[in-house]
Parts: sequence; C-alpha cells; structure tokens
Amino acid sequence: MNLVILILIGIFSYTSFIYGRSRIKKITTSQSIKINALPNYYGYYLALWCALPSLIILLVWSIFEASIIKGLISQTLSQNELNVYTSDQINLIYQKIVSLYNGNFSGKITNEIKQGAEDYKSFLSIAQSSKVVLLLSTAILTITYGIKRISKNNKARHDVEKILTGLLFACSLVAILTTLGIIFSLLFESIKFFSAINIFDFLFGTSWSPQRAFVRDASAITAEEYADLKNAFGSVPLFAGTAFIALIAMTVAVPIGLFSGIYMAEYASIKVKKIFKTYY
Repeated sequence: MNLVILILIGIFSYTSFIYGRSRIKKITTSQSIKINALPNYYGYYLALWCALPSLIILLVWSIFEASIIKGLISQTLSQNELNVYTSDQINLIYQKIVSLYNGNFSGKITNEIKQGAEDYKSFLSIAQSSKVVLLLSTAILTITYGIKRISKNNKARHDVEKILTGLLFACSLVAILTTLGIIFSLLFESIKFFSAINIFDFLFGTSWSPQRAFVRDASAITAEEYADLKNAFGSVPLFAGTAFIALIAMTVAVPIGLFSGIYMAEYASIKVKKIFKTYY
C-alpha cells in the first residue's frame, strides 16, 4: 500500500509541476506582468507543496500505525474477563494474532487468537482507509494553497530555496539525533551491563561465551550460576582475536603494498605505469 501511495504522490507532484509552470505562463500572458522567477520555479514550488506534507504524514503514520494497532489489540485482550494476562503474555498473543493474519501461524488457533486476527484485519483496514483520506485531503489543501500563492506571482525561487533549506536542516537534525540516540543507547546499555558484570572481569577475563547468559532465569539466579555467568564475558579473547587477524592482514598487505609501491615508483616502465597507475 505504501509503495502505491508513494507512486501516486510522485505522479501528483509531477502533474503539479507541469500545472504550476503552465499556470504562471498563462497569468503572465493574460495580465501582461513580469514574473518574479523562472517558470520552472513555480512548478517546483507547487510540486514541493504537493509532495512534502504528504510524505511527512505518510512517514509519521508508518512509524506509529503498528504501535497504535498493537495498543488497541492489547487493550481488547486486557479487558478479557475470563483470562487475566501479563504484559508478556499479551505480547505473545499479539505475535500469534499477527502470524495468523499473515498466514504463517502453525500453532493451536484459539477463539481469542481468531477473534484477535479479525480485529487486527478490521483495524488495519480502517487505518489504511484513513491514511488514504488524510493524504488526499492534505494534498488537495496544500495544492490549493500553492496555486493561490502562484496566482499572486510570489517569489517562487526564494520560496523554493527556503523550503529546501528547511528540508536540509531537518535532514541534518535527524542525522544528529540519530547519532545521539546511538551514543545514549550504547551508554545506557553499557551501564546496565556493567552493573551486572564487573568491569575488571570484562577487561581481563579470558573466557568469552555470552550464549550462557541466554539460558539463565535472571529472576531466580543462584550465587553459583552468577559466578559462572560473570566469567562468560571476558574480552581478552576478543582483543586477541582482533589483533591476530590484524597481524595476519598486515603480514600479507604490508610487504605486497610496500614492494609494489617501490616497483611502481622506481623500476616500472612507462607502459606499465600507464596501465597500473591512476595518475602519471
């Protein structure tokens, strides 16, 4: 569905570009006025007003749609008077509901899962229809606004540059926020990790076997299991393996690269240099 919507947005944007360019030409011909920018800028202006708001709404909708549907299904499950579920059980049932809807569920289909799949299908259909109506309404409103601005012979080049500047700023902001998110995610997860594993056991431990951590019940771990677990995260094998691989790579690459450079600089013929050197 989203791919079809993106294609339609692209078609509408191109159509808006053609219409905006022809609209300003018709205005200048009928009113004998001097336009404030080249005709193409008026087309770009109308196309941007058609595409950007719709794309922003589509992006936000795609991010939150699954969470909202999951919340509605979870709320329905939590209101079940016959069974009281924990949050983990609700998440598990929701995954079964989605699997049943997608046609790849192979377990026992209970009435609750079957009803949940029907509700999921209904919610998804409502969400898709609402998304199409919202995007279509937004496109109509923004195109109408852009046409009114073009009819007033606005400074289209200046407006287009302002829109593109804001778009580039938003992209830069997203990149910065993504980087900060990665940093803080690593920081918080590292703090959580080192609150359970001693940092010196991690730095100087000689055993790396993290798969042992996934077979423990953290809520009922014993002292013996914890002692065995903390010895599973020694980083010395990681550093040693990395250094060993780097040593092998340098053993191969350094002599070949060094001798190749000496040969190309001092001994190779002009014909060979023309073939193998990028610049001569």
